[in-house]
Amino acid sequence: MLRFIGRNWWLLVLRGICAILFGVLAFTWPGMTLGALVLLFGGYALADGILAFVAAFSHSTGTPWWILVLEGLVGIAVASVTFLYPGITAVVLLVLIAMWAIITGVIELAAAVQLRKEIEGEVWLGLAGLASVLFGLVLLARPGIGALAVVWMIGAYSVLFGVLLVALGFRVKSRMTQFASSLREARSAPPAAPQ
Repeated sequence: MLRFIGRNWWLLVLRGICAILFGVLAFTWPGMTLGALVLLFGGYALADGILAFVAAFSHSTGTPWWILVLEGLVGIAVASVTFLYPGITAVVLLVLIAMWAIITGVIELAAAVQLRKEIEGEVWLGLAGLASVLFGLVLLARPGIGALAVVWMIGAYSVLFGVLLVALGFRVKSRMTQFASSLREARSAPPAAPQ
């Protein structure tokens, strides 16, 4: 799994950037209509789902591709619902976003546990998953909050989630660079003299 994530660290960064852009748009247009919010969220969920699929099928071997496929399916399914039914009410949108956040958060927590076996002390994906689950639970617990508050919550969650994914991507890249450097040094070192 580490080789797979190491080769595709840029997908984590790209997913994080998409999340940050979505959050910034939510903050920039806090008075947007519900229809615009639905379409904006649908676009983000679709991009996130497609990027998860790209990561899953990047021709790597021995990786748990099914986690990314599952996350991709959830993202694309949620995007499909938002595009097919753009007139959904605010409460339905909140529940849809909450369920998406909880499901993807649980998937990310599962992936973090698996990644932790290969990178000691790695917590970024786990924090992103935890942020998703907590965000979903808050939305489910308080579905009646105002539309503007929802936009701000969604924006804050998206920016936080995106920053965590970007941090994870660059941390993995750094680890892989260190690993490759130490591997090169080990290969170029002269063999030990027999005693």
